[in-house]
Amino acid sequence: MTVQTLRRSALKIDTADIAVGGSAEDVRASYMELTAMLDRLHRRYLDVVRVELESMGINNINPSQALMLVGIGDEDIPVRDLIHRKGYQASTVSYNVKKLSEYGYLEQERAAHDRRSVRLRLSPKGRDVVARLRDLEQRHMEFTNGRADLAKEMEAATATLRQLDQIWAEYITFG
Repeated sequence: MTVQTLRRSALKIDTADIAVGGSAEDVRASYMELTAMLDRLHRRYLDVVRVELESMGINNINPSQALMLVGIGDEDIPVRDLIHRKGYQASTVSYNVKKLSEYGYLEQERAAHDRRSVRLRLSPKGRDVVARLRDLEQRHMEFTNGRADLAKEMEAATATLRQLDQIWAEYITFG
């Protein structure tokens, strides 16, 4: 298999797809709008989490750190799993784990068999933050669930985003 074949496979580029989906310019415009929207939605969601943290009287952690707590959830997780499974960058994880531990949201424990390995779990304070953020998510889900049209569109959007995730993952792997 040539590099060109791998790239075409990774990007799933097929002229028939462009013809069905519209002109190449339409596809480009939609792609550019989608990638800009992903960035905007991520920032907006961080703002939603920030507002919720403020309503809880929490001002010593940021929304990204709060979402890291949600990502840890009920697990007793090694730091390396935050990096590999949850997709955080190592330098970000180190800083945030240090801060979340300092402020009492995380508990760290060194593994008995390997003192270099650190396991993380939420403290009671961290579990409280996660419970409140899950309540927020539940309220938002109930709002969208009451609108059948929005629920169906969210399913379609999620399917599209999964495909885009796969395309980007393949591009990273194959160039």
